[in-house]
Amino acid sequence: MNIFKKKTAPTEELDTTGLVAADYKLPVWFFGFEGVLAGAFDIIKAVHWAWPALIVLLVVNIAVSLTMMRRRLRLAKALWRGKETRKIVIGLVALRVGSHFVMAALGLGIDTPLGHGLFAVVMAGVTIGLLAYTQHIALRSLGLAGTAAAAPVAA
Repeated sequence: MNIFKKKTAPTEELDTTGLVAADYKLPVWFFGFEGVLAGAFDIIKAVHWAWPALIVLLVVNIAVSLTMMRRRLRLAKALWRGKETRKIVIGLVALRVGSHFVMAALGLGIDTPLGHGLFAVVMAGVTIGLLAYTQHIALRSLGLAGTAAAAPVAA
């Protein structure tokens, strides 16, 4: 076995004719993972001892994404290559930083655990909503949106 030999990908096309939108949709729990991770900064500010649980959640998210969601790789690649996803990521970062700056400038800085908890919920909600929208756009661009709704599928 020569590990330095360049491997080529198979040239045959994958048969995706029997697949429907539900085969590509991300499951509900994935959106939950991403929502919690989006609010991680404020979760840690609200509950200082929560960071080990968030690290475990991140590792579980990566492991599950690489194993259980193998058949959804086409959608994942379409999502990460799309301009919409980059806009959403930049928008979420701008929302996070901008809202803290604006609130601090107005003298309404978030200093309490309750405030950070509420901000984490807002960030998680915005993230989940934008991910569902991006999934819908990606499915539509792949020609799979058809008659199925774009809501996450429970799997």
